[in-house]
Amino acid sequence: MQVNLQNQVALVTGAARGIGEAIGQSFASSGARVVFADIDLETAEVAAQKAGNDSFALRLDVGNESEAQSGVARVLEKCGRLDILVNNAGINTLKNRVTIDEVSLAEWNRVLQVDLTGLFLMSREASRAMLRHKSGRIINIASVAGLVPLRLQSAFVASKAGVINLTKSMAIELGARGVLTNAIAPGSILTDATRAVFYDEDGQYNEKVRQLLDHIPLGRPGTPEEIAHAALFLAAPESSYINGHVLTVDGGWTAGYTRDF
Repeated sequence: MQVNLQNQVALVTGAARGIGEAIGQSFASSGARVVFADIDLETAEVAAQKAGNDSFALRLDVGNESEAQSGVARVLEKCGRLDILVNNAGINTLKNRVTIDEVSLAEWNRVLQVDLTGLFLMSREASRAMLRHKSGRIINIASVAGLVPLRLQSAFVASKAGVINLTKSMAIELGARGVLTNAIAPGSILTDATRAVFYDEDGQYNEKVRQLLDHIPLGRPGTPEEIAHAALFLAAPESSYINGHVLTVDGGWTAGYTRDF
């Protein structure tokens, strides 16, 4: 899938690998100059080199206010503008998942600092730059966990639910001033992290994969590229009347049960 993103600058967080890297590559192949931002600078540099189009990597911890500010400032200094922000950086409790009565405050804060506060910080800084030109797109990567409650992931569920309503709030606040905000809610996506926990033979939750896939009408996990196609659609100039939308890309997971009862 290709759209015309010529002469546009896109900043993608968490872009060293997985969904973020796939989004960055799809934007670059459509003509954008992409900033691959990640705490893993070395891997982000490899991704940026692969993308071409004068793309470059940026070491950035989205949960750190000063780094969010300096990161956006660096993009403006080097590129002169910022047209698209993809808030993809996110973490979850992948191992030793427990019920809320056993969740530590440290773990709660760790997840929300990246998944919700980091998204807020990046959106605040990027929107300030975009509003100067009365134009821009902000795409937030949420999750089906923000739409339906899931067990044993209280911090992640809370943060992604926050992302969804924050997306709608931003759309109301910024839309009239030319900046469109939308979100994508992926289902189970086959990244390195989910493969290690769920889909590898020695994954901690491997025995539950069949139960998970039974809830998905398509019967398989999605790919990072399928999320990238959704992001490209929302970034496209033709998607100019889409604002405050949550695009669910989950193989039908949240549409309803597929089991026989």
